[in-house]
Amino acid sequence: MLYQIIISLFLSLFLLNLTLNLKSLRVPRRNAKIPDPAPLVSILVPARNEEKNIGHCLESLLRQDYTNFEVVVLDDNSEDATAEVVRRTAATDSRIRLVTGKPLPEGWSGKPYACYQAAKQARGNWLLFVDADTTHSPDMLRRTLELAIESKATLISGFPRQITTSLSQKIAVPMIYFILMSLVPMWWLHRSSKKLPSVAYGAFFLFPADAYWGFGGHEAVKSRILEDIWLGLEVSRHGGRHLAVDLSDVVACHMYSNLGTTWEGLTRCLYGVSAMSVAALSGLLVVGYITLLAPLYWLWKELFASASLPLWGPLVIFQVMLLFIMRGLVDSRFKESLLSTLLYPLGITFIVAVVIYGMALQVTGASVSWKKRVYHKTSSAE
Repeated sequence: MLYQIIISLFLSLFLLNLTLNLKSLRVPRRNAKIPDPAPLVSILVPARNEEKNIGHCLESLLRQDYTNFEVVVLDDNSEDATAEVVRRTAATDSRIRLVTGKPLPEGWSGKPYACYQAAKQARGNWLLFVDADTTHSPDMLRRTLELAIESKATLISGFPRQITTSLSQKIAVPMIYFILMSLVPMWWLHRSSKKLPSVAYGAFFLFPADAYWGFGGHEAVKSRILEDIWLGLEVSRHGGRHLAVDLSDVVACHMYSNLGTTWEGLTRCLYGVSAMSVAALSGLLVVGYITLLAPLYWLWKELFASASLPLWGPLVIFQVMLLFIMRGLVDSRFKESLLSTLLYPLGITFIVAVVIYGMALQVTGASVSWKKRVYHKTSSAE
């Protein structure tokens, strides 16, 4: 009985934290004004084997209602037709430049080096890094730039809408936001008088160019698998302000195409997280299991595998109700389907399995692969 009371209290606190996070997340204003004069913004797109996505990304960027921007695409040694798709689009619009990436040097991970090369080619006062699997509303640049200027943030990052078309995507991908909103006190990180890092999501990073180069840019995190998390930490370490915002109105992201790439991509992420601290991730795994997954087991056991409901049975029902309420709030905010909410039991089981697998690879010294590059425990790639 005491155990179930404690879990119920934990979940109630998670719900409070989630509610405060959703309430405090800023959304770029729809009626944002273009600054006068409009500063040049360099939109930087690192692309490796992205022939299926890069065309849609560029088309959405070219439709921006902002008047002064360039698009630099860094072809990161792609083995498909990524470069050809970019060349065809660039032939119709001079705002696009294609840069051929150099071979990956020793000590660098793939994406940091691609972003670093793209930034070196940029001419803008502002640098916006976006992933090739993102698409953007026509007012994205106007709205996010006004927010960056008004907030005086060193880094604007945040949460795009996640496009989930397959069943595996609906099961796994929305769990990322659910866990972040439940466990990370972003509302407090943003309000703290100290310059604390927030949640950094690498699909969208907006910096003033001088601030970016001031802390060393992607070179400062050149060997990191999860360069986005480490960039957020670098911004904070150098006294900058990092603001995570709700981008679901202006940016959409289609991260993984099937179950295999979902498992591979999330394994890479958790492998990188466990490299920071296996002990801390182990602690989070235990907390996550007993609060976010175990109530589902207890409900099944007591409702379907027992002859009668125990005294603490209503507490388990309450816990599961809280979990689905929390998941529903997050999915509604970020425009996920009701099916994703109902698939929560499969989603949390999938995430727990990926965390265990990623930690096991890190502890045993094994490597992970992503986009045909192998990443070792040292975090650099080959």
